[in-house]
Amino acid sequence: MNIQIHAQDFALTEGLREHVARRLAYALNHGQDIVSRIVVRLSDVNGPRGGVDKRCGIEIRLKGTSAVAIEDTEADLYAAIDRAADRAGRTLDRRLSRRREFPVVSMSRQQPLPAEAE
Repeated sequence: MNIQIHAQDFALTEGLREHVARRLAYALNHGQDIVSRIVVRLSDVNGPRGGVDKRCGIEIRLKGTSAVAIEDTEADLYAAIDRAADRAGRTLDRRLSRRREFPVVSMSRQQPLPAEAE
């Protein structure tokens, strides 16, 4: 998995980077074959004022289908990462199960319609 981590308004430490990578690897391990790229955006919304303002946004690019976007805001950045990663894993599970239930048939592989009787 190609994971890109971006931090706004604070320094991204190595421990934080490892935590994000570990949580995403655990949450998304069953869908690694269809995940092409993951972009994680971490930010401190209120800056030094404090409050429930640590945001973690996760965008998962999938092969052959639309992207999955998850966002969570908590007082603790690690909690926001954990919740967003868990939600991303559940969303990916739903997306995979729908793919198995309703496989997509490409237009080139469909059978031609029978000619109308005149």
